[in-house]
Amino acid sequence: MLFKGMSVKTVRNRLPPLRAVLSIFSKTRFWFLLLLSAFIVILWRTFHYTADNYRKYYCFGPAKSPLEISQNEYENWNAHQETPVIFNHHKPIEINATTIQQIDLNPQKNAPKNKDRILILTPLRDASDFLPKHFELIAQLSYPHDLIDLAFLVSDSTDTTYSSLTVEVDRIQNKPDPKLGGPFHSVSIVRKDFGIKESQDVKIRHSFEFQGPRRMAMGKARNFLLTTALKPEHNWVLWRDVDIVENPKSIIEDMIKHNKDILVPNIWFHRYKDGNDIEGRFDYNSWQESEEALALAAKLDKNTILAEGYKQYDTKRKHMALMGNRGEDQDFLIPLDGIGGVNIMVKADVHRAGINFPCYAFENQAETEGFAKMAKRAGYEVFGMPNYVVWHIDTDEKPGNLGGRPAGA
Repeated sequence: MLFKGMSVKTVRNRLPPLRAVLSIFSKTRFWFLLLLSAFIVILWRTFHYTADNYRKYYCFGPAKSPLEISQNEYENWNAHQETPVIFNHHKPIEINATTIQQIDLNPQKNAPKNKDRILILTPLRDASDFLPKHFELIAQLSYPHDLIDLAFLVSDSTDTTYSSLTVEVDRIQNKPDPKLGGPFHSVSIVRKDFGIKESQDVKIRHSFEFQGPRRMAMGKARNFLLTTALKPEHNWVLWRDVDIVENPKSIIEDMIKHNKDILVPNIWFHRYKDGNDIEGRFDYNSWQESEEALALAAKLDKNTILAEGYKQYDTKRKHMALMGNRGEDQDFLIPLDGIGGVNIMVKADVHRAGINFPCYAFENQAETEGFAKMAKRAGYEVFGMPNYVVWHIDTDEKPGNLGGRPAGA
């Protein structure tokens, strides 16, 4: 809209020529004044900025992709709030290296609910004749076979023990009886000779003179087998001789339910006279200490092995083999100071703590009896089950021991 008395032509004539306007931009003075003005404005704004003005340049939202943020983080982001800083002192440490593993040795309870793992250890020497019966019995165990590991040590054998063992292991693992518990979790065979040359004949093997060297050699064999086979996942170790001929199928459950550090059953044997089973007592290595035995040990050289169950050492110890009644309460327990090695249930942590089988004289005892002495010295409990019987093969050598007392006494 034009003012009164003015026209477009009049206004156009009053404007400066375009050439004159463009010439202003070509003058150095114009650009100098423009830059000076801009500098003054920027400097002025800088001096008058507040903290609120600077907040608009902050990074808003969490330091992650918008696809990964939570709904609350998204709302805070859109609200232009300051990026939160979280100090999480409980953030888990994640390890992805395959060469690093965690081993939890804390105890568990209520096997097999918690799937306690059992390691059955059996030392072997010239034992080929006993292997079929041994595998027949362990195949019948009612404890879940997938929780049981077997390990054998073959040493100083002159018969077919090693080859017979491999045949039996192959059969029980690859051709198990479907009516039984199936194959075991694993089987290990260890070979280690100790230079033992003495015969396995009963009269030599159980002679008094051979007891010291024999027990020390057996202790060494047990320790080699133990340290080779024991794994972090094992909760219990069952030491089981190869010449057992009869035991309850539930023997593992029956023993671990007592939750004792070391526990042994009573060891007897069948011997028939005139058609009657005398139910002979076999293992005189499970005993309760006596004052007479302690006095005797005090007089012996510290390297002397006090062989229990022989008339040469009348210790007056109370032998569990002569106690008990298999018709009475099988859960009845008694404390022991020495144990035999036919069937021993041990908490794996007892062995991990360093309690093993002395292959030397420890308090004048060796192997299993020395093991019990060492365990009690370390504060562990050793118990026996006088009414719970495991049957050993009859070796017919007991009548000559303990002053001629009959095996069925």
